[in-house]
Amino acid sequence: MPLLPQLFRVVRCFALATLVLVPAASMQAQSATAPAPAAAKPWYESFRIRGYGQIRYNRLFETNDQFACEQCDRSWGQNGGFFIRRARLIVQGQIHPQVFIYLQPDFASTAGTTGNVAQLRDWYVDVGVDKQNVYRFRLGQSKVPFSYENLQSSSNRLPLDRADATNSANSNERDLGVFFMYTPTKVRARLAELATGTGKGSGDYGMLTIGAFNGQTANRPDANDNLHVVARASYPFAVGKQLIEPGISAYTGKYTVTSDQRSTGVKGRSDWTYADERVNATLAITPRPFGLLAEYNVGRGPEYNPAKDSIETQTLRGGFVTASYRLNRGKQVYFPFVRYQVYDGGKKHERDARSHEVNDIEVGVEWQPSANFELVTEWYHGDRRFEDKTRSRNQQRGSLFRIQAQFNY
Repeated sequence: MPLLPQLFRVVRCFALATLVLVPAASMQAQSATAPAPAAAKPWYESFRIRGYGQIRYNRLFETNDQFACEQCDRSWGQNGGFFIRRARLIVQGQIHPQVFIYLQPDFASTAGTTGNVAQLRDWYVDVGVDKQNVYRFRLGQSKVPFSYENLQSSSNRLPLDRADATNSANSNERDLGVFFMYTPTKVRARLAELATGTGKGSGDYGMLTIGAFNGQTANRPDANDNLHVVARASYPFAVGKQLIEPGISAYTGKYTVTSDQRSTGVKGRSDWTYADERVNATLAITPRPFGLLAEYNVGRGPEYNPAKDSIETQTLRGGFVTASYRLNRGKQVYFPFVRYQVYDGGKKHERDARSHEVNDIEVGVEWQPSANFELVTEWYHGDRRFEDKTRSRNQQRGSLFRIQAQFNY
């Protein structure tokens, strides 16, 4: 990928100029027009508690119990049953005009063979540089600003699981790091409008964002001396009643396949550390009423090579297209949707950086009878090859019908 080093040199130069020049000028301009501050609330009155839960069943009309996707949903296939996919509790608060705190554990995580254990998803603080928080730093564990669908909340996404092509970048979409974000007030208002159950937006992760993170994915310590560097740019603009948001994101770093991620006897580099870098392009159209989300990424990373029984740095590529339609019937909302996805590459966080080829299609509908309850039904058909040292020549085809009930509180 010869363009990646050049891309990140440009990004770093842009970032330094932005950090040094723009915030100072902005603060000078805003200080002359900023309104008088309102009486501050006690910090403990600024917190809000909310959350959501998801219960699934995936085995209706199943044609192959060996057709599975570890990263998608562990209740697919053999021995699967009713499954608590997510049980989230969110505590957030603007404890100071320029300080925002966000904490989100998940009580439906999996540890080995044990399910429904508590695990940290997010814990971060946003610190505003200016009084309007147009410029801010995010410190802690949060979503890595790469891929629109990765940033989109699972409570808002239409397909039941994120696409393999982009979600393979970061397990659980998150990592520990620091990110600098720039979001003008007008853009922030648009992003807030879209970040609802009917807007299907990704939230405010910056119109322009740069940052650094460990690179071993969430809840895992860094395993080498190289931080990952990420940059993202997106801009939502209006065309009539429609909001369109194109974007581009990229990251580069080193990933170490640790001993707990390797099979006994598998070959690889002496330090088990591999290049890990990607570039992703996005086009998002808000469902008003027709919606579209398309993403494609290319890069390279660790991947198991069955021919050599070895983990090697290899190229990866893939993407998806999701088309949807918003249908209002009184106070009820329906979202019929269809998604097609392809991916050819490794998944660094799976056993032996498992090698994948994915060619899947899914058709479904989301029904929102109220703001507090949603029901999704989805038919899924796929052709997947997923190989590691213990599963060579593993090609599976199958289809299944999936149901998910979601409650928001």
